Amino acid sequence: MKNLNLFKKVVFVAVAIVGVALVTSSESFAQSAPKQEKLLNGLKVLLWSDSKADKVTVRLRIHSGAAFDPQGKEGAMQLLADNIFPNEAAREFFAEDLGGSLEIVTGYDYIQINASSKAGDEYLTMLETLSTAVANPTIDKETTGKLKTALLAKLKILEADPVYVADRAAASRLLGTFPYGRPILGTPASVQKLDFADLIDARQRFLAADNATITITGNFDRAQGYKAIRRYFGSWLKSDKRVPSSFTQPEIPPTALLTVASPKPDVAALRFAMRGVARKSKDLAASMVFSNILETRLRARVPAAHSSDVFVRNEAHFQPGSIVIGFAAGKNEIGSGNGKIEANDLISKALVDAVTEAEFQAARSVVSTEWAKRDLEQFWLDLDTYKLTSVDADRSIFDKVSFDEVRSYAEKARTSPIVSVLVNTPAN
Repeated sequence: MKNLNLFKKVVFVAVAIVGVALVTSSESFAQSAPKQEKLLNGLKVLLWSDSKADKVTVRLRIHSGAAFDPQGKEGAMQLLADNIFPNEAAREFFAEDLGGSLEIVTGYDYIQINASSKAGDEYLTMLETLSTAVANPTIDKETTGKLKTALLAKLKILEADPVYVADRAAASRLLGTFPYGRPILGTPASVQKLDFADLIDARQRFLAADNATITITGNFDRAQGYKAIRRYFGSWLKSDKRVPSSFTQPEIPPTALLTVASPKPDVAALRFAMRGVARKSKDLAASMVFSNILETRLRARVPAAHSSDVFVRNEAHFQPGSIVIGFAAGKNEIGSGNGKIEANDLISKALVDAVTEAEFQAARSVVSTEWAKRDLEQFWLDLDTYKLTSVDADRSIFDKVSFDEVRSYAEKARTSPIVSVLVNTPAN
């Protein structure tokens, strides 16, 4: 009888534990899956409510970025983004009056506004402010002129940086006039060509409700939040012009070393670049694991003083992007012979060596950990920007990538054309 009672107690405890686990799992799932809505104007709305949060955060993504800059007028989408909140007063308002922050990010594939306020009625003011800025932006000659001046000043600083010069030269060498080969911020020459009419055209084509997704997270009432979005963003117009969704792929790039004068004496930078994959590609996980393996190999094989200056950057976009390998050092430390970094030999050997199981496991662990750190909202926004299958599938890509897939990708990389760019001070 004692044993029977003990058995019943054990079963009861086990059932209770399972029940708690199921409830916890259910709550976790509920928190990860947003309430989804779509306004009549096409704006997609995603809402997560968390009563324990002390802020409310809004992310508004326009699913078009610098890739859509007209050729010869690079920087147009950057200026359009700058024009959404064209002065510092807006950031001060978000910080001082709303107790939050404001940031606008422009990439090749999207423009994203990240804003926050403290919990309370301030978030309603935040939504109203954001809606006015995107639905009815003031684009005029005077404001455009000021924004161009500020962007040109930023470019002047960047073009004095050997790292920026090397990155831009490598992208241009690899991709030519393909959108990802052109600078997001434009060039001094292309920015000078832009006027407010270009921004108006970009606004009409891209800054539209049916080309955007908005997320709200934090401490707010979900019903009230959705009602506020309908009220403030409901009048935002759709686009009345068709937006192209694909581009002509670049030609096979030249592989001879390109030497570019360094803007700073005694500061050099070396870049190698090859084509990568698209954000939506089934090979994305394999390419990211391989990139990490390559970086680990190179850092282990250069002199210790330079290991932290070596990187491998995997840039995946809507269209296939690039894998960029970078070295930085003094002008006399990159080259050949006399103990200098034998960059070409390092790259060749790192690519030829077969991927081992140990390398695969270590690299997958690193990249999957970093992938998991991404905000949940970012996965949902990427779903729309990159036309992905599902958020769950995207979040778990490293759970499914295999050793054979990474080895297969490494084989492809070995046969890919690789461009090389050296930014260095000319010898006297």
